[in-house]
Amino acid sequence: MTSLATARRLDPPPGPRLPVAAQSLLFGRYRHRWLPYLRRCYGDTYGLRIAPHNRHLVVISRPDDLRAVFAGPSTTFHAGEGNAILGPVMGQHSVLLLDEAEHLRVRRLLTPAFHGASLHGYQDLIRRLTRAEVERWPVGVPFASHRRTTALTLEIILRVVFGVTDAGRLAELRPVVERVVTISPLTILGWFYPRLRSRWPWRRFFQIQRELDRLLYAEIADRRRAPDLAERPDVLSQLLRVGARDEASRLTDAELRDNLVTLLLAGHETTATALAWAFCELAREPEVRYRAQRAADEDDRGYLEAVAKEALRLHPVIYEVARRVTADVELGGYRIPAGATVVPAIGLVQADPMHHRTPGRFDPGRFVGDQPAPNTWLPFGGGVRRCLGAGFSLLEATEVLGEVLRRFEFTADRPAPERPVPRNITLAPSRGATIRLTRRQTGADAPPS
Repeated sequence: MTSLATARRLDPPPGPRLPVAAQSLLFGRYRHRWLPYLRRCYGDTYGLRIAPHNRHLVVISRPDDLRAVFAGPSTTFHAGEGNAILGPVMGQHSVLLLDEAEHLRVRRLLTPAFHGASLHGYQDLIRRLTRAEVERWPVGVPFASHRRTTALTLEIILRVVFGVTDAGRLAELRPVVERVVTISPLTILGWFYPRLRSRWPWRRFFQIQRELDRLLYAEIADRRRAPDLAERPDVLSQLLRVGARDEASRLTDAELRDNLVTLLLAGHETTATALAWAFCELAREPEVRYRAQRAADEDDRGYLEAVAKEALRLHPVIYEVARRVTADVELGGYRIPAGATVVPAIGLVQADPMHHRTPGRFDPGRFVGDQPAPNTWLPFGGGVRRCLGAGFSLLEATEVLGEVLRRFEFTADRPAPERPVPRNITLAPSRGATIRLTRRQTGADAPPS
């Protein structure tokens, strides 16, 4: 990547000439099929125009270009502005929507809660909640595992991020968070048009958001007064303790609300969906499943983590990320004007046979020993904006996979694989990752000869 202050004169990247409304629809609902088609038409770099406000997107899929963006100056590549469409849900103080100095300030405060001793301190809680959840899973009948992984990861994140233990507040929070998570891309998009806000479904979204805010602000107020605040390990309590010691590190209630919602939604839906995809693939790949069961029996956490990583590669929950450029730059031999949004297409890179052998095959072995080349496996993004909860997500997925694989055999309910379909900004299994469970007879099953 070079600045156009020194680069030669370049043309902007090519792209489709469809109306903005058509491009917005295709991007919002069919990106996982449309973007690969456009790559075949235009190459590794191409432009789009989408709502709101006729945004100019430039999709990139060469690892060198992704590295240039992720490692580029944060003053040039604004991820916060690139994520602006999440504003109505996350809030203006969300770490995902901030840039430069303010982003670094908030990220610095959040980071300790997801690293080192804090991360390992969550392990027992994750195991305990997982065991209680999977013992309730139905045996012998098909069921949508995505619904159950969603319920489980919600319970985990409510306890880890908020430390909520009051049964009444948990009962209130669960359905409200579920309604926020299942918001459609159309509803998010419509929030940018003020005349729509008084109409359904946007009016309904505003009502749900107010109810979530009521519950979160009540939890924040209660926690500030909690006599055992110093002993509580959850993220909210950690942030309040830091703020009490150092005024410069104190987050306002509004800042706490926005970042707790961000952690709640980002740390709940994505891991649940990755686990659902893992179950989809394990149900159809007996040899891989037996290998994973052996890993669970032997507490081979490395292989279980490889299963989670391969599910995230083959089925990226987030297909792309965004950076708004503040100055003209060169990428892929094209001119990218200031104000455009550069879109590193994670899904395109992770499905490219140039970077992953037989990319359509579910093969956790590619994450055992040798690892994929840099900037070819990016489910958590990259650079200074890499997902804060990446380590927590992999820890959680590894624990859940181990508990399920130790207990159950499982198969798919039908031969045809499930397709990815949009669910808010994620891509989820079309039939909810439907599987059928049977209880394992021993802890060391072997594959049939």
